[in-house]
Amino acid sequence: MAKDDKIILACEVCLSRNYTTNKSHKGNGKRLELMKYCPKCGKKTLHKETK
Repeated sequence: MAKDDKIILACEVCLSRNYTTNKSHKGNGKRLELMKYCPKCGKKTLHKETK
């Protein structure tokens, strides 16, 4: 059974850390990027995986 890593997604506009999710080790090595709603900005913005 593969182990997943817990990651944090941060808004690219205001840099607030809004979401957490899991990412498997088998990924392509790139950072996860998702369009998510940011409550601080009040709109949908790009959220990227943080270090």
